[in-house]
Amino acid sequence: MLTKKQLDLLEFIHKRVQRDGVPPSFDEMKEALDLRSKSGIHRLITALEERGFIRRLAHRARAIEVVRLPEALGGAASGFTPKVIDGDRPDVPPPPSALSVEAAHAVELPVMGRIAAGVPISAISEVSHSVAVPGQMLSGQGDHYALEVKGDSMIDAGINDGDVVVIRETSAADNGDIVVALVEDHEATLKRYMRRGDTIALEAANPAYETRVFPVGHVKVQGKLVGLIRTY
Repeated sequence: MLTKKQLDLLEFIHKRVQRDGVPPSFDEMKEALDLRSKSGIHRLITALEERGFIRRLAHRARAIEVVRLPEALGGAASGFTPKVIDGDRPDVPPPPSALSVEAAHAVELPVMGRIAAGVPISAISEVSHSVAVPGQMLSGQGDHYALEVKGDSMIDAGINDGDVVVIRETSAADNGDIVVALVEDHEATLKRYMRRGDTIALEAANPAYETRVFPVGHVKVQGKLVGLIRTY
């Protein structure tokens, strides 16, 4: 049995992972639950982890995976599966009993090289290989592709160096979306999008990196984050 605060936090994390492909920050959790300090969030997260509803990924900064939901949030009978998945190493296939229903409906996506979660790198244009992702990870209309993350500027959004992000192609974004942004037609980066009047701010999720602000015409949205794949 979960307390109301525990249930509220689990629902908030689940909805954000479903929407963005990554969990919210501790500050966002604190604000959503109207708590005064992050220590309260830590206690709630520990309680949810002890009860088997979430899992904190070892050696990762604020990376949380929702592993199951209570029936009150559509768990069990609804067939809920986590949005953030653990990838299996290619040379160690999982046993048949570990295969999920979604594995039978995997979709091959092209991996278009690397995307910078840090200082922008050269724009991505060539397919390096492909990766299989669960069909349910693909959201909305349009084509999808994958990119390997390089750098740690989005680490507080649960996106780490070496992760593979799943991107839906789109030229539109809402404030707060994590997007692939093409800067001045030759540099690509993965950042949180914020439009303010005639400028666009590309915000990092790591205090070590400054927010970069450009005139509207200097930034083009190439896609929106819809999922994340992590291989151990």
